[in-house]
Amino acid sequence: MPYDAPPDLAGLSLADVAALLEARQLPPVETWEPAHVGDSHMRIAANGRWYHEGGLITRPAMVRAFASLLLCDAGGQHWLVTPTQKLSIAVEDAAFLAVDLKEEDGNLVFRLNTDDLVIAGPAHPITAEGDPDTPAIYLGVRHGCRARLNRSTYAQLAEIALASDDLSVTSGTARFPLSPA
Repeated sequence: MPYDAPPDLAGLSLADVAALLEARQLPPVETWEPAHVGDSHMRIAANGRWYHEGGLITRPAMVRAFASLLLCDAGGQHWLVTPTQKLSIAVEDAAFLAVDLKEEDGNLVFRLNTDDLVIAGPAHPITAEGDPDTPAIYLGVRHGCRARLNRSTYAQLAEIALASDDLSVTSGTARFPLSPA
């Protein structure tokens, strides 16, 4: 079945995004408890590229499929989870990259490098790490996994934050400071 990428984020309304999110059916990885635990021999580089046994995975559909099976535990270990296997995966920084941003009706919508859409809010918080001179901004995605904002998306978010009195942004009912604590 061919993959149809969602339309350009700028052309989507908040209602369109909500409908796309509702229609997306992800596997219930958080409920699976497979007996076999092992190593996937996979790595997600800081630039968002996926590797298996040192070779770059070049098929976007494969990356999207694997990304739908990701989970990050409380200790920060990432896992690919299926009903029969739980395989560790090395993640250099974050499992996803946020590559675009749209602000509409007081909400911030992000597109990830996997074409997933995420609306920031209490369930998907924006966090600032690092130090004030070199902060890194992350977005909570799902199952403990996060997306790091790429440079252009970071710049878009910073522009929104500069309009506030305290370098923060609001999405829905949540307010997020963009300065590391």
